Amino acid sequence: MSFKQVIKRSYSDVNTDCGIVTTEFLEASDDFIKMFDLFGSPAFTVVQNDIKNNVQKIRTRHDINPVEYDTLEHLMEKEADLSKRTATEAVLWLKRGLDFTAQSLMHSIDNPNDELKISFMSAYDITLRPYHSFIVRPIFNFAMNACPWRKDFYENIGVVDPESIKLMREYLLALVSIIHKLEDIFQKHPSYTQHS
Repeated sequence: MSFKQVIKRSYSDVNTDCGIVTTEFLEASDDFIKMFDLFGSPAFTVVQNDIKNNVQKIRTRHDINPVEYDTLEHLMEKEADLSKRTATEAVLWLKRGLDFTAQSLMHSIDNPNDELKISFMSAYDITLRPYHSFIVRPIFNFAMNACPWRKDFYENIGVVDPESIKLMREYLLALVSIIHKLEDIFQKHPSYTQHS
C-alpha cells in the first residue's frame, strides 16, 4: 500500500483561498482518521474516536445548509450567535487533535532514530496536555505507550522511501498551514469559544 492509497484527499488539496472549504477539509480529515486504523493498536481508538466525533459534529452542522456553511469560517461565524456552538467547539477540538498528530508525525520524520512513542509524547505535552484533565491524561499516556514500532507503522502507511517521505512531509505541512489558519481565526474571534 502506498501513502497515496492511504490518503486519497490530502490537506494540500483543501482550498483555503477564500476560507477553508468545509467539504474538502472534512474529506481530508476522513482519510486522516483512516490512517489510525494502520497504527495496529487498539489504544489509539481513543484518539481516533475523538477526531471522528468532531468531524461528525462539523459535518452535521454543515449538512443543515451546505451553501451557508461552505467554509469553516462561515460555519463558525454563523454559529457564533447560537447559544450552543457544537460545530465550533468541534472545530476547536479537531484542530487540537490534528495539531497533536501532525506535530507527532513531523517530529518522527525529522528524527528518524526516535520511535513513535517519543514523538507522540513530546507532541502531547505541547498540544493536548494543557487542555486535558488529570482523568483524561492517563488514557492518552496509555495510547502513546502502545504506539507501534516506527518501522511497522511507516511500512503500513507506505512511507518507505525518500519520495514517500517527501509526500508525507508535504501532506503534514499543508495540514499545519490549515491548523495555523484555524488558530488565527480563534485568536481573532475569542467569543467563538465562549459560552453565552
